[in-house]
Amino acid sequence: MKRLIGMAIFAMAMACGLTARAGETEYDPAKVSESLKAIFQFGSASTKQALNANTVTLISGTIGGTYVQFGADLASVLDDGNQLRVLPIIGRGSVQSVADILFLQGVDLGIVRSDTLDYLERKGFAKDIKKQFTYVTKLYNEEMHVMASKSIRSLRDLDGKTISVDLPNGGTFVTAATVFERLGMKPKVVYIEQRIAMEKMKAGEIDAVIVCGGKPYKSVSSFKDDRFHLVTVDYEKPLQGDYLPATLSSKDYPNLIAEGEKVDTIAVAAVLAAYNWAPKTDRYRKLAQFVDAFFTKFPTFQNPPFHPKWKEVSLSAPLQDWQRLPAAEQWLKNHNIEAVTRARFEEFLKQSPATAAKAQTEPDREALFKQFQAWEAEKTARAQARAPEPKAAR
Repeated sequence: MKRLIGMAIFAMAMACGLTARAGETEYDPAKVSESLKAIFQFGSASTKQALNANTVTLISGTIGGTYVQFGADLASVLDDGNQLRVLPIIGRGSVQSVADILFLQGVDLGIVRSDTLDYLERKGFAKDIKKQFTYVTKLYNEEMHVMASKSIRSLRDLDGKTISVDLPNGGTFVTAATVFERLGMKPKVVYIEQRIAMEKMKAGEIDAVIVCGGKPYKSVSSFKDDRFHLVTVDYEKPLQGDYLPATLSSKDYPNLIAEGEKVDTIAVAAVLAAYNWAPKTDRYRKLAQFVDAFFTKFPTFQNPPFHPKWKEVSLSAPLQDWQRLPAAEQWLKNHNIEAVTRARFEEFLKQSPATAAKAQTEPDREALFKQFQAWEAEKTARAQARAPEPKAAR
């Protein structure tokens, strides 16, 4: 049987070769992608070794979310068929992704929310968990979307009411729980998958649905019911240590925000994270290989048809209390891409005495520093988006 299969494959290859020579517009598939050869090498130990040696597995997020789209974008741009393959896997949310990076065999990278590790430590689920992680880059800011009836004007109006915060293995419930704690709110929290929760809200069974994700978030943008809108989340002082101010516009969500209007909210960073592998290990080698390909081709992501949130990404943006993957840090240093530093922030305050006067206390300065970081990252991202795509090496 194996011999018959081999003869059939040989015949197919010969046919492809003859067809390719018949016209200049047709190609030999083996020349188009070396990986096609590997597919037909049944039982080859070297094929198995090569495929695993150059494949990086990425845990993304739930179907319809921004993480999944980012994972698909990374695979689309970085896969070269032979030297590197990025394999995105549909995940179950930020908390599950943290566990997957730590314990799931074969997982190299994952997209998680920056407040997740703090939450796990604060609740006693983990100790010194940040030491087990590194980050490749901060990706983008994920906005908090609070959907409720038009009688609800702000998040605080929902105190004591029933709010769905998605499933407990995702990241939305972490952000929502942290915000409720910071603001002293005590709503009745239920854990329902977003699409089901929205139907329950329409039926009057719950009062609000919270979704945390990069705008425009698919399940939110597709929601249509004139009785509901997006609710304001004020950037109150208790939230400023963990989050950044953000806005949602009618352009983002025409079904939920009146034309020309905006809704204030907060945002939390999404992070491309990895396990803290020791240098010189094979797993670290694969991460370094991924970083080189990703950072080199980064300008490609900031243009259509890729997700608009890529325009917010700045490779050099720092992430407070996180350690960057050494290979990523070295790449940025080698290419003279400077991260935002305290020195630059202090220089900014010297040149802006009116702003400095508003930041007399240490918490105020920390909050202002975070806003400064976000502004610098956005400025850098815009500059990167205008930069020409690097030419492929010959």
